[in-house]
Amino acid sequence: MRIGIIAALPGELKPLVRGWAKMPVASGSGIAMWQRERDGDEHVAVCAGMGSAAARRAFISAEFAGSLDMVLSVGWAGALTERVQPGECYRATEIVDALTGERFALERSAAPVRVVTAGNVADGSEKRRLAASYAALLVDMEAAAVARLAQIRGIPVHCFKAVSDGVGAELPDLNPFIDVDGKLKMPAFLAYVAVRPGYWSSLVQLGRNSGAAAKALARVVEDFLHEEQGLGSRE
Repeated sequence: MRIGIIAALPGELKPLVRGWAKMPVASGSGIAMWQRERDGDEHVAVCAGMGSAAARRAFISAEFAGSLDMVLSVGWAGALTERVQPGECYRATEIVDALTGERFALERSAAPVRVVTAGNVADGSEKRRLAASYAALLVDMEAAAVARLAQIRGIPVHCFKAVSDGVGAELPDLNPFIDVDGKLKMPAFLAYVAVRPGYWSSLVQLGRNSGAAAKALARVVEDFLHEEQGLGSRE
């Protein structure tokens, strides 16, 4: 089985792909790719930036060496309610595209977890609107694009999202600092926040939450992959 794991940023995948082989990619493509083989299965993890267009590039890159039998949409997400906590990872049962209204049913569960995919990084007011409009628990920028491509190809899709920022996080607006390829323009962003100390503590907390979230994501995804192989949950 060939399984694609699609994320936005290398930091989301770092704990998961530790020890995997780094795959060559075209210079300047903005794509990062890792691969491993285990018990006859091939796992390929790809990130290409934030947003739907970047998610499509990552998906297509994962298919370069062969078609996928399953795809996982993974990465950081923002909390829309206090029911989900920073640093924790959740398995989505449904994805909603806020731009098109499409809904992708993924899993059956007594505790539904709906992820809404937005076109931009959601600030506090947008989080409140999305929570009220979609009764969603989490917001991201890529899951709907991954689910749509999987549906077109007729392959299973699963979604695992780990919370990087809580529902009440007071963060600077990242959207002006995201380029057309879905990458954060770090020098410009750092220059912006350097003279706005009111954001410093919240950004430090975001870094801590994101690190914990990436580790939680790695554990949950690894357990899922073991189960798919019929090996049972990893101890």
